[in-house]
Amino acid sequence: MITETFTLQVSDLSVQVVKKPIKNLHLGVYPPTGWVRVAAPLRLSEEAIRAAVLSRLNWIRKQQQKFLGQERISPRAYVSGESHYYLGKRYRLRIHSTTQAGHVELSHARFIDLYCRQGANKDHKERLLQTWHRQNLQERIPELIARYEPILRVKVAEWGIKRMKTRWGTCNIQARRIWLNLDLAQYPEPCLEYVVVHEMTHLLERLHNDRFKGILDRVMPHWRQVKSKLKEGLPLVLPECENKTP
Repeated sequence: MITETFTLQVSDLSVQVVKKPIKNLHLGVYPPTGWVRVAAPLRLSEEAIRAAVLSRLNWIRKQQQKFLGQERISPRAYVSGESHYYLGKRYRLRIHSTTQAGHVELSHARFIDLYCRQGANKDHKERLLQTWHRQNLQERIPELIARYEPILRVKVAEWGIKRMKTRWGTCNIQARRIWLNLDLAQYPEPCLEYVVVHEMTHLLERLHNDRFKGILDRVMPHWRQVKSKLKEGLPLVLPECENKTP
């Protein structure tokens, strides 16, 4: 795919622009800092993109204010006492030393217990927790796909899990393959269900048009409320450089 990536200064905003072979311009504002990304058709000039951003400047400011108003937690160090999320609930992390293989367990309704070798670094503990999240998603996703295949009258040929910066899921219509964001493990179950259904619906309709929304209305009537929960997000984790005391 032919793409072109650059940064465009619009007013006081540094906008990440990706030009690629698409029909319409898409603008998004993303956590944790409210950074702005534009996906634009190859044919659009920089001035046309700048004008599109300027026309939505008020909306961009509102989205950025929402992120600024969200609860923030410090960068994860993967030490005992930290808050971590699973299925939308907050748990306290407890680190335990073990000579066995590292693993993670859910303890009652309060703790996530992470077992690792003594002296394990942050990256190793993070990988263990991500592996646990991945395993939990791998157990839950097949049932959701199987439930909605006969309802939507589609067949998913393949699915996978990966970390994605700006999307909750993607769908390759030709390969009938969907990808789901690993971070969904931290959100309530309906959020995962919505993203699965959303991506499966793309097997029937490529665009986010009225037909697409109509299909979602039919098979998952409450999808708009769930989508709002995803947009609301969990408490933001600030990067080290932004974790400053006012």
